[in-house]
Amino acid sequence: MVGSIVLAIVIGYLLGSIPCAYIAGRLVKGVDIRQLGGGNVGALNVMREIGTAAGFAVLFADMAKGLLAVLIAQWLGLPLLFVFIVGLAAVVGHSWPVWLGFKGGQGGATAMGVLLALVPIEFAISFAIIVLVVLVTSNFRLGMGVGFVFLPLIIWLFGGEVSIIVYSIALPLFCGLKSIPTLKTAMAGVGSKKDLIVDRQYKPWQRRR
Repeated sequence: MVGSIVLAIVIGYLLGSIPCAYIAGRLVKGVDIRQLGGGNVGALNVMREIGTAAGFAVLFADMAKGLLAVLIAQWLGLPLLFVFIVGLAAVVGHSWPVWLGFKGGQGGATAMGVLLALVPIEFAISFAIIVLVVLVTSNFRLGMGVGFVFLPLIIWLFGGEVSIIVYSIALPLFCGLKSIPTLKTAMAGVGSKKDLIVDRQYKPWQRRR
């Protein structure tokens, strides 16, 4: 069992470390996404700086990393606690990828994939909330935040385990703490405060002009 646990954690971290945004930037435009926009190695920066299709591809690829990490842990028959740890390892891998000198993204999409694997129905409802908020406000960060806030309540309403409810709070909180420096930089920009809720400059699925 110890060997399976260690193997799953390592696989989870290495899956999370796959720099999908960086790869997309190189393949589509031949650029380093870290040198564009906010410099974040994530789907939103790719959408804004590279293109819509590439951005959505990165979003779902980053989600797949977390999803696959949890499915592997479950396939190995690990106890739920260690499944949680493997999911966290995938998020840590995305945030501090070994392939990019331990400087990665915020981990939000990978966390979404982890939660999708654990509570697919509840997450689907939460994801619908995310989509609705993004469509109304054009603010992807706000949409994710609102969706993550509602997810523990949805899990509770569906009779989910307390441990999963706690994990659904802790994992997004970890990502939120990781993103604080990026948020501070964004808020310091000209006009960022007026667009804090509703982004009037551009849609998150449109490339920045």
